Amino acid sequence: MLLTGVDHIAVLTRDPARLGAFYAAVFDAEVGPTRPHGQQGEETMTVVRIGPYTELNVFTVPSSDEADRQTPMWHRGRLDHVGLHASSYAAFATIRERLVAHGASDGTVNDFGAAFSMFYRDPDGLEGEVLVPKAADGSHPVTG
Repeated sequence: MLLTGVDHIAVLTRDPARLGAFYAAVFDAEVGPTRPHGQQGEETMTVVRIGPYTELNVFTVPSSDEADRQTPMWHRGRLDHVGLHASSYAAFATIRERLVAHGASDGTVNDFGAAFSMFYRDPDGLEGEVLVPKAADGSHPVTG
């Protein structure tokens, strides 16, 4: 393969501090400062590093209503949800506990054949999914 993964995902928000705090608390993300961005003078960008090679580029654009628009799955446009790869079963279990504690997930773990998965919603309503590949022994990432 010519790629090593996803570099960044650009998202719109009304509250970059709240969104950054969520990703820091649940995923141990590193949240950078909010800086001016673009040529119109109204945009800002905050980089939220969610993995060694992956970040969320969090934009605020006051003149845009897109950050407020929420629609059901498969009706969200070209980017429907974000799938994040947990580094281990232990990381998956920790993330699950944190998502439930933040009210962002009910903690349901799905068996998708080659991987286990759970869904969450961040404070802005963006649906996310955390996945971990199945271990060779078939154990469950939460119950063992």
